[in-house]
Amino acid sequence: MDDERVWQFEESLWTGDAEHYRASIDNESVMVLPTKPFVVTGMQAADAVSDTPRWESVAFSNQQIMRPQEGLIVIGYTAEAARGEERYVAHCTSTYRRLAHEEWRVVQHQQTLPPVAEAREG
Repeated sequence: MDDERVWQFEESLWTGDAEHYRASIDNESVMVLPTKPFVVTGMQAADAVSDTPRWESVAFSNQQIMRPQEGLIVIGYTAEAARGEERYVAHCTSTYRRLAHEEWRVVQHQQTLPPVAEAREG
């Protein structure tokens, strides 16, 4: 997956519908989110996201892509998401594994909220 497609895929995880999200998450995934229950695995993550409104838009900065081995992509970035008047900022990582040609699944995702002072500056 080339860099542009990586970022399109990641954006779709923030803005796509629950069905798309569920299809993109690996059964063997683990996620750390800034809301209870904080650590979720597999379809728990998809279920948690299915119950929340999707973001209308998201912008990425501080983007990094690593490819430690064939079929594995690790990314890090800062996300700034919006829906209506609500704004959300988090520092994130995601890891994808390739199951087949052009078939990728998220196996890891983490979101860290910025320190309060940093969030106020942004």
